[in-house]
Amino acid sequence: MMDQNAALVLFSGGQDSATCLAWALARYGRVETLGFDYGQRHRVELDVRLPLREAMARLVPGWAARLGEDHLVDFSVLGQISDTALTQDSAITMQENGLPSTFVPGRNLMFLTFAAAIAYRRGIKHIVTGVCETDYSGYPDCRDDTVKALQAAINLGMESRFVLHTPLMWLDKAQTWQLTQELGGDGLVETIRTGSHSCYNGDRSTLHRWGYGCGKCPACDLRAQGWEKFWAEAV
Repeated sequence: MMDQNAALVLFSGGQDSATCLAWALARYGRVETLGFDYGQRHRVELDVRLPLREAMARLVPGWAARLGEDHLVDFSVLGQISDTALTQDSAITMQENGLPSTFVPGRNLMFLTFAAAIAYRRGIKHIVTGVCETDYSGYPDCRDDTVKALQAAINLGMESRFVLHTPLMWLDKAQTWQLTQELGGDGLVETIRTGSHSCYNGDRSTLHRWGYGCGKCPACDLRAQGWEKFWAEAV
């Protein structure tokens, strides 16, 4: 039987997934997390996952009691079949099809399917992911239509009634920071700013106003622009 008060959060260690973890902790009585090791060039995100998870759990009364198990899946096969700038040490460019070379075909489709398989085994009804089609890199598997179609396919294929939640779908990065503040105040904002990792190049040598990163890749650009807009609107 599915637990109506339980959620599984796809938690990479990045800003968006950390915000989704906070969103879930504010709503559900049991929250588990799921990460994937797929040979990503920014593998440092996996190194920050658990420290960030633990730091967030201490911020708000009750969150530590709600935070359940973490699951890390070895998905190296995705890196083996993908020839992209996110799984290979190559330049980040725009391709002829209009998509950036960081697009990993099928990644989010497979991640959500695996998440549903784990949720099925764990008796969890709600699956939460940080995909977004507002401030994003143009990945087609981040779009709302894709997630809705996948939810229908998963429920048909597993004879279940999972709910796939996308709390950030229609938020830009500034609004994501605003949501973070609403969920956990300045403490959560600072914890995610310094504890999460978004940079595609895996650079944690420099702490910028918006967090760690190379300051040059598309992920850093989005995060930096969102941070500056967030603070400009907050003043």
